Amino acid sequence: MSLNTILEEFVRSNGIDYFGVADLSSAKDFIESMGGKLVSQYSKAITIGIILPDSIVDELPRRSESEVAAEYRKLYDDTNEQLDAATVKLSSLLQEKGYKAFAVPASERFDDENIAAIFSHKLAANQAGLGWIGKSCLLITPESGPRVRWATILTDAPLEVTGKPLSLECGDCTECVDICPVGAFTGEPFRENEPREIRYDARKCEKYLGHDDEWNVCGLCVYICPHGRKQ
Repeated sequence: MSLNTILEEFVRSNGIDYFGVADLSSAKDFIESMGGKLVSQYSKAITIGIILPDSIVDELPRRSESEVAAEYRKLYDDTNEQLDAATVKLSSLLQEKGYKAFAVPASERFDDENIAAIFSHKLAANQAGLGWIGKSCLLITPESGPRVRWATILTDAPLEVTGKPLSLECGDCTECVDICPVGAFTGEPFRENEPREIRYDARKCEKYLGHDDEWNVCGLCVYICPHGRKQ
């Protein structure tokens, strides 16, 4: 049994819906600019994802109602916790087999100035062939759209890469751009060599959502994407 198969069976037994392996060599400079040599030393990324339930995401237009907001916050926290637990277990398994592994939390800010994590989960999932970067700057999967939460394990294990970035399938659609309550998206499609600011103003989102325990709920770009919406 290949190492890829062992790892995929392991994560799926832990309730994970998506599994992929990415080659990070082409993005080494970008990765180092985000998180430094701590993360750029790894040649591969294992990306895992959990699909968010439609029953909750479809209620986001009613996010101002306390019950809906509380349910979505709980879903967000519980999903991140499940992903983080899986990355720790997977890292331990890799280390037991003699490889280095670095678990990147599902949601943890590293750079306050740029409002960014230490590593981009979307980059790993994109490079693993699980989706494309949409006009919302979210990873869009063919099966579930952006209704997926991601986490990553960086490793030097000799894993087989599972795919390559998918072609952009947003076309002329601007539903995520149009629904954003703070106009955070410009509508520009993803281009690998362009900075995020061309497409997305992260500070507008940050100001709208807030930072304390009572952060506002939004997620309308997740809700509206036709690649994930079933109705």
